[in-house]
Amino acid sequence: MSGVTMSEISGASVVIVGGGVTGLSAGWWLAQSGVDVLVIEKGIVGWEASGRNGGGCTHMQSPLFLEEQRLWPMMDELLGYPTEFMPHRIRIAATEEQLVLYSRGIATSRQHGYRYELLDGKQLRELVPLAGEDIAGAYYYHFGGHANPHRTVQAYAWAMQDHGGRLFQNCAVTGFRTEGGRVTGVKTERGVFGCDQLLIAAGPHTGRFSAMLGQEVPVAIARAEMIVTEPLPLMAHTGVDGNGLYGRQTLRGNLAYGGGPHEWLELPDADAPAKPSTPLMNHIGRRLLEMMPRAAQVRIIRSWAGIIENTPDGRPVIDRLSTFPNVVVATMSSVGFGLSPASGHAIRDLIVDGACGFADISSFRLGRFDKLEPDWRELQGWNALAMEEIA
Repeated sequence: MSGVTMSEISGASVVIVGGGVTGLSAGWWLAQSGVDVLVIEKGIVGWEASGRNGGGCTHMQSPLFLEEQRLWPMMDELLGYPTEFMPHRIRIAATEEQLVLYSRGIATSRQHGYRYELLDGKQLRELVPLAGEDIAGAYYYHFGGHANPHRTVQAYAWAMQDHGGRLFQNCAVTGFRTEGGRVTGVKTERGVFGCDQLLIAAGPHTGRFSAMLGQEVPVAIARAEMIVTEPLPLMAHTGVDGNGLYGRQTLRGNLAYGGGPHEWLELPDADAPAKPSTPLMNHIGRRLLEMMPRAAQVRIIRSWAGIIENTPDGRPVIDRLSTFPNVVVATMSSVGFGLSPASGHAIRDLIVDGACGFADISSFRLGRFDKLEPDWRELQGWNALAMEEIA
């Protein structure tokens, strides 16, 4: 296999920093290709946004969309473990402005022959009984879908290990060993793990780690909060979002939703910020009732948050560092879960074959930020806010 050889018995041919959904998917794709791979995670797998998201699998604007749609219906069989994937998606527009916005977003799906239909209020309520009378309209996508983030993350980890990949959890990365213009090892709390190639898919820490290697991936860090309600009778279609929210109805009947104003954060060097419940919970709950007013009597029983990273233009980065060509960096800019089957495939192709073989991912190149202003976060207003401003 070109470019992939074992370098140290204590390490692996490819070491992946980050046990979120992107790193684990890449690890699974590499392991099933026969590559010796080791994933290093500072906590436990999927502990941040990878396990704390709406579970949506419908990203029409991404170059990875077609592969995402091809793979998701097969993932339970491919991985050998359940993801709880459910097909199709309904997006509810609470206002005419939202309806126009959603109509623009389906152009890509139409070009590729994916079917959708515009629903009126009566049609919507037959499929989504919790929806109210006062809606502008809804789109029913006969594609896409949703899955259980917690089950999916664990499925990637187990499937990777089934193919010989290794996973070290609760093992924080502290730096890198370099020699001759290449990264030759990953320094951790447990010692140094040698590598021939390195993938940094460390979510909010991707920027910090890449900066150590001379080419920073620019990201702004935010907390994404989710709420979960008491269980309700299952609707005919459980993959429903809209009104600025993402989420789903779980198999138990709970409504699990997030979305809304980001709470921009400063990320500590070695850990993630605390994640208490915040006024965002009320904000999410209010918009959920605007979308599904017939759930007005249900109680919110818990909330949680995960830390996400956002690039300046909102698009992913999957590329090699120019400073160390045996290092690939990957951030999906807060939409990593749904794209994970395809992003892992793309990363596998880049590491093993030198280029993605099924999609044009040139728009994911890191070099597009070469002339980025140093104060880009301030220019875009992506600064830490007082929580009362978004309550």
